[in-house]
Amino acid sequence: MSPKPWLPVAPSSPFSLANIPFGIISTPGALIPRPATILGAHVLDLKVFAERNGFAGLDEIKPHTHVFSAQTLNPFAALGRPIHSKVRMYLQSVFAEDTPHPQVLRDNEGLRADAIVAVGSVTMHLPMEIGDYTDFFAGINHAFTVGSLFRGPQNALQPNYKHLPVAYHSRASSVVVSGTPVHRPWGQILVNPAADPKVPIFSPCRRLDIELELGAFICKANPLGQPVPIEEAEQSIFGYVLMNDWSARDLQTWEYVPLGPFNAKNFATTISPWVVLPDALKPFAVGGIENDAELLPYLRETRKQNQYDIQLQVDLTTAQGATTTVTRTSGKNLIWSFAQMVAHHTVGGCPMRPGDLLGSGTISGTDERSRGSLLEQNLGGKQKIKLDGGEERMFLCDGDTVTISGLCGTEEGGLVGFGECSGQILEAIPFS
Repeated sequence: MSPKPWLPVAPSSPFSLANIPFGIISTPGALIPRPATILGAHVLDLKVFAERNGFAGLDEIKPHTHVFSAQTLNPFAALGRPIHSKVRMYLQSVFAEDTPHPQVLRDNEGLRADAIVAVGSVTMHLPMEIGDYTDFFAGINHAFTVGSLFRGPQNALQPNYKHLPVAYHSRASSVVVSGTPVHRPWGQILVNPAADPKVPIFSPCRRLDIELELGAFICKANPLGQPVPIEEAEQSIFGYVLMNDWSARDLQTWEYVPLGPFNAKNFATTISPWVVLPDALKPFAVGGIENDAELLPYLRETRKQNQYDIQLQVDLTTAQGATTTVTRTSGKNLIWSFAQMVAHHTVGGCPMRPGDLLGSGTISGTDERSRGSLLEQNLGGKQKIKLDGGEERMFLCDGDTVTISGLCGTEEGGLVGFGECSGQILEAIPFS
């Protein structure tokens, strides 16, 4: 049975005492962003909490409480996994019904009034200052389905796919927090692929898609030229968010040869606002999809349970207000772990920095409604997707809102979730 908090928390809340994620908030009375955590519908302002001696019972954080006055989580993340774990456990003890620190918050009426705010009164911001963003391709079911659509099942996966975590460098400046609207992008598209010569037109994207992903933030820097060994790579991960890597499929088709996606991906990537620590996800660790290739030593991971059974869901809400669940799948549907991604990313000496973001690539199951992109569900534009309310979709229409959610566990009072990763599609900005 999960421990109970002294604050009222709905049993179905994804922000139970078992979670304690971290984010960046502002409020009407304090507009400067600062760190916070959440329990149920209660947000704890960590800046106020730290300034009012809330961490008096945690010696390890006392020299570092200034990190809770920063406008991003980068300084806190840079303290390292051992400190993150101690801070999370301490906050759990402060919120516990049988707290050993009653005077810190439970019985401190003044601090409670100043440091605890209702979730509805906060504005969420990007949790990290993102220096670099790399998107991987670790969802083998997605890779196989899409590869089969264009090259056939025998050639669906490229020869390198099971030997290394395939990735490309994406654009950090267009990563946005949940709730930020996304304008349909402009670009070059090929209207008639059969024509010769092939000549594109300039147009708003006509095949706008989603990609259901997990994101991981880096907390530990490695020097230039020094790889991160696979057995140490897990310590580089600060925490996880949900991610929608919006994709302009028609732009991508024309531009991706020979160097990969560019404008088709760089216009927007949406992430959820709360960073869930690996410690919170540890009880839900499972084995991922088995890789039958003989891996090179630098990618051989001794951990067998290197993925998380996060129940992922994608809802599409039309401009008319009808909502359809278009995808249900699990975070375990990956063939590469984030630790392997870190090890491969740094094997040539690439330096990682706190705040760097890694995307998993599209997470899909094997059946139609477990696929994490519309491209897979519509079989490359050949089959319409039926929505509740009678509408149909091939790809996204202006006014559509896509919401990704993720939840671990089944025990009420012990659920671990991320909050929403949501964005509405707006029409393309007029191009003069």
